[in-house]
Amino acid sequence: MLTVAVQMDPLDSINIAGDSTFALMLSAQARGHKLFHYAPEDLNYSAGRVWTKAHPVTVQRVEGNHFSFGDPVKLDLGDEADVVLMRQDPPFDLGYITATHLLERIADKTLVVNDPAQVRNAPEKVWVLDFAQFMPPTLVTRSVDEAKAFLAEHGEIVVKPLHGNGGKAIFKIGRDGANLSSLIEVFNTAYREPHMVQAFLPDIAKGDKRIVLVDGEVAGAINRLPGEGEIRSNLAVGGSAAKTELTDKEKEICAVLGPELKKRGLLFVGIDVIGGQWLTEINVTSPTGIVAIDRFNGTDTAGMIWDAIEARMAARA
Repeated sequence: MLTVAVQMDPLDSINIAGDSTFALMLSAQARGHKLFHYAPEDLNYSAGRVWTKAHPVTVQRVEGNHFSFGDPVKLDLGDEADVVLMRQDPPFDLGYITATHLLERIADKTLVVNDPAQVRNAPEKVWVLDFAQFMPPTLVTRSVDEAKAFLAEHGEIVVKPLHGNGGKAIFKIGRDGANLSSLIEVFNTAYREPHMVQAFLPDIAKGDKRIVLVDGEVAGAINRLPGEGEIRSNLAVGGSAAKTELTDKEKEICAVLGPELKKRGLLFVGIDVIGGQWLTEINVTSPTGIVAIDRFNGTDTAGMIWDAIEARMAARA
């Protein structure tokens, strides 16, 4: 039996029908592992130890009655937990980054999934630049002039926050460039970092594929289709999921990424591919999609993730 501490958002706010963390918790519980829940803001450090106020928790797939807390305890994550699942949703801000720094201090004792130092070093829309051979034409900038030149070269573009998530604040700009200057001005006011500008891919109308890799191996995929009048296919903003298979190009992308993910201790990763060939994100902070994948394919991705975690624990022992 493993003691598993789950660092995540409030349990009463999740949608259990599609939540990947909840699926992981159900799978862990079914294997006899002991679960604790805590929020990232409850992390503490002193004298080399990292601890948190955590609740023992049991879960069940009953809407509105899906979890039960025990009395809170002071849980030493280095000495009393075997595994920490870092599963809070982005934004990937200083709070998120600080949590990775604290959890990194126990990583020699406790298996943190995903590895906190590697999560910190692999922001979804930044690390993907290491694999530019698979990406659509991309510009990272705060400059209106550079964005205008990129638009002139590519005709239609998409502008999005470099550290955004869940399909939020993604804008398409047409050939006439209407509102591009204003949009960059707004982004420059809202964000300190540069922004991502990419050539618009008409194939987005056919969907945006989420491919899940477990310890570097493909576990499955779903195709996320945009809602009517949308270019965004994220399920969080109204996209719908459909059964899919991988193209040869997607298999090539996964074959290149897989060994690097495994080496970095990124056990649960979701990549996004448009048009069967264009890699746009590598999601390592809190990937989702496993419930829909399993529903379409009859697979057990949560079980595969726990197999990988248990294998890592055995190798450590």
